[in-house]
Amino acid sequence: MTREGPVKCVVWDIDNTLLTGVYLESGDEPPGADPVLAAVLAELGERGILHALASKNPPEAAAHTARVTGWRFAAAECGWGHKSDALARIAATLGMAVDALAFVDDDPFERAEVGWALPGVLVLSPEEAAEAAGWPEFSPPVITPEARRRAEMYAERQRRQAAERSFGGTREEFLESAGTQVRIAAATTADVPRLEELAARTRQLNSAGAGMAQDWFRGPLTAPGREVVTVRLRDAFGDDGMVGGCVIDRDQQAAGIWVVPLLMMSCRAMGRGVIDALLAWLIRQAARAGARRLLIPCVTNSRNVPLRLALAAAGFRVPGPAGTGHGDAGPAPAAYQRDLNPPLPGLPGWVRAPGEPGGDAA
Repeated sequence: MTREGPVKCVVWDIDNTLLTGVYLESGDEPPGADPVLAAVLAELGERGILHALASKNPPEAAAHTARVTGWRFAAAECGWGHKSDALARIAATLGMAVDALAFVDDDPFERAEVGWALPGVLVLSPEEAAEAAGWPEFSPPVITPEARRRAEMYAERQRRQAAERSFGGTREEFLESAGTQVRIAAATTADVPRLEELAARTRQLNSAGAGMAQDWFRGPLTAPGREVVTVRLRDAFGDDGMVGGCVIDRDQQAAGIWVVPLLMMSCRAMGRGVIDALLAWLIRQAARAGARRLLIPCVTNSRNVPLRLALAAAGFRVPGPAGTGHGDAGPAPAAYQRDLNPPLPGLPGWVRAPGEPGGDAA
């Protein structure tokens, strides 16, 4: 029943779970919300955990459940197919890995089906869910303003995706038309809690593959030859706040090498040009400082394939035999390297960063 890593979204059944009865068998008065689980919804939501619905019901059941629980669900899948398929669609809609989900259902058959098809999902009965608020998987070490706004930001994400689907131009043209703004800047002490939260929550775009404590970030803030960088994102649809960051180690500058021991980005920024912009800025910044090579050690596991694809697209290569993943139990590091010979990558005009036109001083 336990698992590694935090739960980012709880997917709930409706009948005899969030509701005290069966929606389609209730006649003119649909059942009300289960008070215990409605309280769990609110408590976990305050911690930045999303909620979604997967139910063998018509869509009207989801709307009713939202009304009686007083909760805005990030996604809802109503139909009569396999619950595991519904969870996979929810994960895709939210842009997160399936193993970031928990699933709550009163039906042992449905729990068994999801557990068999999606072994990374934390599967719970309603009785277990009632106690889950005290479990470590649902207890982030720090709760930031970004966390409390997470449900709102995912609603903004859905509006952005709908607008992009109806947009007739390229992705780059849409990002510009949407007023995308990326700001890369040196971190301050006030940024440390959010950096820790990102390190703990990110998996698909995390070079280290594991979270770091706040003390780990405080050291590089003042260490000679090191710098902690934050990345913030906003557009016409909303302000995502700090979505990423990295640590730069210039201790090997004399040898012509910059090392980035940690690079991380929220999955909310995927597909919005942010990871590409950060990598391009790192390449340009290292070249400006006289480095000849940029090195990003990256754990290889089944979760961070999107990051490794972004590194490859930015021209990073692993010399010699590439490290191979050994699953989540024993990921192997790989030294992604890029020579800093011209031509260097450009940056979109909506990026503000140290050393760039309109950016902060280096």
